[in-house]
Amino acid sequence: MKAADLKAKTADELTEQLAQLKKEQFNLRFRKATGQLENTAQVRQVRRDIARIRTVLAQKTAAQTQG
Repeated sequence: MKAADLKAKTADELTEQLAQLKKEQFNLRFRKATGQLENTAQVRQVRRDIARIRTVLAQKTAAQTQG
């Protein structure tokens, strides 16, 4: 997921995608704890995608308050 792609989306779309990624993160953590997760790099990727979305959301809200 690229930051440029996220900047093109609306705040509502980003919030919805953030909720989906949080659910996925929970499922990945659960599978990792039970030993069913083979690709552990997915946990890191989802965590970084969540951070990207939060950063873009913060930028959008800061831009709205200034302008």
